[in-house]
Amino acid sequence: MNARARNTGWRIDYFVVSSRLRDKLIDAKIHADVLGSDHCPVELTIDL
Repeated sequence: MNARARNTGWRIDYFVVSSRLRDKLIDAKIHADVLGSDHCPVELTIDL
């Protein structure tokens, strides 16, 4: 219980990138400050 508030629990939200995009990955972020469910939005920055 209260896993989000304690920053514990399963990490089930993932991005999967191909090997062709792997070298273009600039950054990955978890937006823990965005509320609305027990999930946190995740963001990738890719240099295309």
